[in-house]
Amino acid sequence: MSILAIRDLVVRTADGRTLVDHLSLSVAPGERLGLIGESGSGKSLTSLAALGLLPEGMTATGSVELAGTQVVGATEKQLTAVRGRQAAIVFQEPLTALDPLMRVGRQIAGPLARHRGLKGAALRHAVVEALRQVRLPEPERLARSFPHEISGGQRQRVALAMALACEPRLLIADEPTTALDVTVQSDLLDLLDALVRERAMALLFISHDLAVVARTSERVIVLKDGRAVEEGPVRDVVHAPRDPYTAALVDSARRLEHALDRRRTR
Repeated sequence: MSILAIRDLVVRTADGRTLVDHLSLSVAPGERLGLIGESGSGKSLTSLAALGLLPEGMTATGSVELAGTQVVGATEKQLTAVRGRQAAIVFQEPLTALDPLMRVGRQIAGPLARHRGLKGAALRHAVVEALRQVRLPEPERLARSFPHEISGGQRQRVALAMALACEPRLLIADEPTTALDVTVQSDLLDLLDALVRERAMALLFISHDLAVVARTSERVIVLKDGRAVEEGPVRDVVHAPRDPYTAALVDSARRLEHALDRRRTR
């Protein structure tokens, strides 16, 4: 049984524009699925629809079943029961996901108290342990920090700690490394891969970067203008793309890698 099953998902704006067009996908427990496409392809909207988090003015039709709960048309109470506990999301820019006026530890404590009923010393211990799990140094001190007092890479690890604190069965990572420099990006991808494997979680990894998706995912779906144009094992899609759009993405990724290799050897 899939942890996430999307069938004929359509996302429209208030003025009737279709941004996701009859998309279907599924993520099995423990599976790592990549969703790739250019900006505006509908990949981030798909991730938001999966958790019932679409922006105001957008509507979803079709079926989105998350851990047995039908998300489309669900009440906020029903959604709160699955968010964090069954599935969690890490966004591209942690500054938008973290409250700048709240200490890091308090932000991680929120879902732990809500979903696991922790309080007092047990809650404080769980917060520090969540920070330690994402390999942040001095977790006790960092828990007392505000987001602006730590680096961008550390903020993204805090966001990851928040997402993983309640041990969800599915992690959605929406362009989680795009705002980071290359070295920090690589370290975070290694961490993400290790944590997903250790916890046997399912992963829906969203990116415009085919190389990053190939590094994190077993299977990939390519989106263009809200539609899936290709799907298959990452190795097959990268080495033998069938759709011209996918072939262009592969070619672009290879040319970029060659350019970076030339710069490294100078």
